[in-house]
Amino acid sequence: MTTYAPPSTPPDRHDHDEHGDHGARELGFAMTSGITFLLGFALELFPESWTSGWMPGWLPLAFFLATYFFGGFYTFGSAIQSIRRGRFEVDFLMLFAALGAAAVGRFAEGAVLLFLFSLGHALEEYAMGRASRSIEALAELAPATALRRLPSGDTVETPTEDLVPGDVVLVRPHARIPSDGVVVLGSSEVDQASLTGESIPVSKTAAPDPEEPVDRIPDRHRVFAGTVNGSGALELRVSVAAADNTLARVVALVRDADQTASPTQRFIERFTRWYVPAVILIVALVLLFGVVFLTESFGESFYRSMLVLVAASPCALAISTPAAVLSGVARAARAGLLVKGGAALESLGKVTAVAFDKTGTLTWGQPRLTDLVPAEGATREELARSAYALESGSDHPLAGAIVRGVRDDFPADSLREASDVVAVTGRGLRGVLDGAELAIGSLRLFEESGAQIPEDVRRAVASLQDAGRTTMVLRSGERFLGVLGVMDPPRGEARHVMSALRERGVEELVMISGDNQRVADAVGSAVGVDRCAGELLPEDKVTEIQRLSSGNRQTAMIGDGVNDAPAMANATVGIAMGAAGSAVALETADVALMGDDIGRLPFLLRLSRASSRIIRQNLIIALAIVIFLIPASLSGLPMGPVVFLHEGSALLVVLNALRLLRFENGREHAGIEHEERPVPVAA
Repeated sequence: MTTYAPPSTPPDRHDHDEHGDHGARELGFAMTSGITFLLGFALELFPESWTSGWMPGWLPLAFFLATYFFGGFYTFGSAIQSIRRGRFEVDFLMLFAALGAAAVGRFAEGAVLLFLFSLGHALEEYAMGRASRSIEALAELAPATALRRLPSGDTVETPTEDLVPGDVVLVRPHARIPSDGVVVLGSSEVDQASLTGESIPVSKTAAPDPEEPVDRIPDRHRVFAGTVNGSGALELRVSVAAADNTLARVVALVRDADQTASPTQRFIERFTRWYVPAVILIVALVLLFGVVFLTESFGESFYRSMLVLVAASPCALAISTPAAVLSGVARAARAGLLVKGGAALESLGKVTAVAFDKTGTLTWGQPRLTDLVPAEGATREELARSAYALESGSDHPLAGAIVRGVRDDFPADSLREASDVVAVTGRGLRGVLDGAELAIGSLRLFEESGAQIPEDVRRAVASLQDAGRTTMVLRSGERFLGVLGVMDPPRGEARHVMSALRERGVEELVMISGDNQRVADAVGSAVGVDRCAGELLPEDKVTEIQRLSSGNRQTAMIGDGVNDAPAMANATVGIAMGAAGSAVALETADVALMGDDIGRLPFLLRLSRASSRIIRQNLIIALAIVIFLIPASLSGLPMGPVVFLHEGSALLVVLNALRLLRFENGREHAGIEHEERPVPVAA
């Protein structure tokens, strides 16, 4: 049987339909060959007294020849193609064996060989097509047309492929989204399960500045082609052409995933290069030995050599690994995990050391208000509202974290803005609220002004800084109101992920970060990694990965796919976080988590190890059958059982590989829950 390989360039929908028609025709030819074989076999069994007078003697032979035609039609075409490439593959061996059987008058055995081989090949194509179609079905998710908003305000139905960046599209409730874009009007819950694997719809709202570069716009304002809108109407500005949207890139990458051969695949390819010629040589030696040394007739020796040819053909071996790889890649994609080829899939199962980037991987990638510590004589509410009054007019990232945090805890109508707000360069802000001067900034701001800082404020600052927080002190007039702590908090599921990875045999978990060591230690302690390395430049991260990889240890590096690219490239497997919509992440990583969720890592590791286990099982099955059949055929086992066992083993490895498509979903650890909200603000 030929090894399945997806096309080198993604076909369009018409090509996909033609491929399906080809598979249906091949299965039709195989079934027809089975019918003609059974008719010929049945007629050959009839006693001559039953058939005399009404059936010509050549009729069974005619049915067997028809079986040769229908069963050998696609086999012959495949054999010719392989010969043109200068390679003698399994198709050639099987066709040669069938013709050899016919040459010694064993038309029935040759016919059943071609029937079973063609049926096996057709069923193999069908089975492999199931894995492929589970991915290619993604291509059908994007609607064929979209409602484009005209400058006049009217809408016109436009083919999706004609949309260009900048077009504004109306998406009705419960309709599929036609293109990647930025929400400019409306809010809704969007089901992104088909792309990212997220089981819960994600809230999407209009972007404050839709004209900002797309890569700077938060995910809550971005939508992707093929996902399903919820109950609210949305208007979105198209960000990329249809051929370049996230859905199209994912489909193209997964279609070509099997082109990246795994180590086992490369071994089998090298093995079959010499194995097939060796089989032909052995067949010739068996024929020669029988005629010269065993004094058999040429027909008897030729028949035995054909049996050896059938028994030694590596059909199951050729299909065992690609079937498992494609099924594993397809199953991963259904869970929002893009595995780019067999090499990555197989290597993941051998990983014993994992390095995590901090920002955006183990943390949320955005500073958040985590602590409000009021000073003696002040209240938490007074501290929060005064901080909001000063920071609401600032565009500094830390100011944004404070504003968002206070808004989450207090009603909007209870919040006010300060007047006469001015920035103190590198230190903080000053302003006026209710006639009192407010000042917020680092402890140094107040030390440099000669202010008497209360001990409880100093203790709060020291405690929060030891916990990895960036601190700001707030004073109203001569009164200190307290200290605010801001940090990029760890993801809620990170600690459970570490436990699950250890349960699966990962020996070392390391966090590498460009942040200062104190912040890195705080986050690392919270999530439970074995070691934290802070204050690292990109080249330092590469050095750290090389250290982890010493002694031929298999390593994985998990980052955002952009600034961590050098480290990811030096790891055995590079894994990109939150790759939906990120062309750079999709191109640089070996594996891409389409949803921004490290909770799927243990599942990915289990799937990889299950794929490797099935590959080993398939290889054992394939080799065991060959090892049994070769001596059995030499000792006189008839061609019928040889053919059935040989072709049965090929079907068995395909069916075994397809079990991966039903590999159990869900998280590795019951405690892993994807946390959508930040850590609550502490008192």
